[in-house]
Amino acid sequence: MPFIPHSEADVRSMLQAIGVGSIEDLFDEIPASLRISALERVPEGLGEMDVTRLMKERAAQDGTPLCFAGAGAYEHHIPAAVWQVVSRGEFYSAYTPYQAEASQGTLQLIYEYQTMLTRLTGMDVSNASLYDGATALAEAALMAERCVRKGPRRILVPRSVHPAYRKTLKTIVELQDIAVVEVDIARDGVHAGAVDPAALAQQDVGAFTALVIPQPNFFGALEDVDALTDWAHAQGALVIALVNPMSLAVLKPPREWGAAGADIVCGDGQPLGVPLSSGGPYFGILACRQDLVRQMPGRIVGRTTDLDGKEGFALTLQAREQHIRRAKATSNICTNQGLLVTAATIYLALLGPEGLHRVACASMNNTRALRDRLTAIDGVQVLFDRPVFHEIALKLPRPASEIVERLAGDRIVAGYALEEDYPELGDALLVCATETKTSADIERFAQALAATLA
Repeated sequence: MPFIPHSEADVRSMLQAIGVGSIEDLFDEIPASLRISALERVPEGLGEMDVTRLMKERAAQDGTPLCFAGAGAYEHHIPAAVWQVVSRGEFYSAYTPYQAEASQGTLQLIYEYQTMLTRLTGMDVSNASLYDGATALAEAALMAERCVRKGPRRILVPRSVHPAYRKTLKTIVELQDIAVVEVDIARDGVHAGAVDPAALAQQDVGAFTALVIPQPNFFGALEDVDALTDWAHAQGALVIALVNPMSLAVLKPPREWGAAGADIVCGDGQPLGVPLSSGGPYFGILACRQDLVRQMPGRIVGRTTDLDGKEGFALTLQAREQHIRRAKATSNICTNQGLLVTAATIYLALLGPEGLHRVACASMNNTRALRDRLTAIDGVQVLFDRPVFHEIALKLPRPASEIVERLAGDRIVAGYALEEDYPELGDALLVCATETKTSADIERFAQALAATLA
């Protein structure tokens, strides 16, 4: 909407109406010593052509670094059609649907998104999204507590869960007297880099509400989800699956984990058509079994028929008003990340099951090629000998943070240094390769790493 300034006559009329002589009189409460007469360090205004050139020059300074970092934000190819459609006015400027009867297009799109998510995860129902993966995990934990409603309020969380997710989870749930109990990973053996179910079963962890199982975990490794799921259910607890949705194109869906499957699924939808954008915005995934749906936060869209027998879509099972009832609300995080969900829905529709499978397989193959090339360098080793999806942790002969900083000078984002969050792992670097990487990209990275280590 364009900004139309007031005319001088408009200003005089408004000042007269409120009995003030000038605009300056409106600020007479601010001491003169705190006021400035001009913005001396702000340059003079530029014309449109000059501003355009300046911004292009600034953008060119950023360049296009070669990115091998993942750690929760992944560089996938996004077909041009995705954001061409998303940026249409009907989607781009639309807000979350409060009046369902006036938002049939938006509701239908969300319904299609929910359908796609349930097919990916194998769960019965999905909501319309949450803020991001970290808050989705926190909401899943709160949801599990509401579903169980007995015994100590404790959630078991492996240290193989993303460090930022664990911090967010603690910040949100500890204020509601829910303890987050961290479970360590195995350092050696066949379960190195993941939770050892046998070792976990031998620990006296006490009563708990739910076990969080990341798949793949923060190190890119695959957890023994079947054994962990069965163990948690045997303790009378729920299972919260924390997933990368792209991995579900090749891995077993959470509903098929163990004998009974996961109860709640959460994660971040960023890999599905959302670009890397300086940390966001992204959107959170949340799905569950049918019998838990009444405790699900956020909006759910259903399909129905009207009095004339015509198909229509509506918010179902819960009213928006329940989310603004303070402590009695199912959740106080109720906004649906509609624009990002729109991108994900179009992305999934364009690729289809086969296309998604090809992207996941190409990412896995590139990661294996990256692993083989980098470990051919003196001193570089695989940190955990465990099956991975498209990320892998490597042990380096020098501090990983130093390597990341130096390679940034070569326009290469080398990965994620693990030493700050996992000092016990030593000089370790988490690297990622998606379908966007070529053999030439991998070779460039390898040569730059070898030169830096030398």
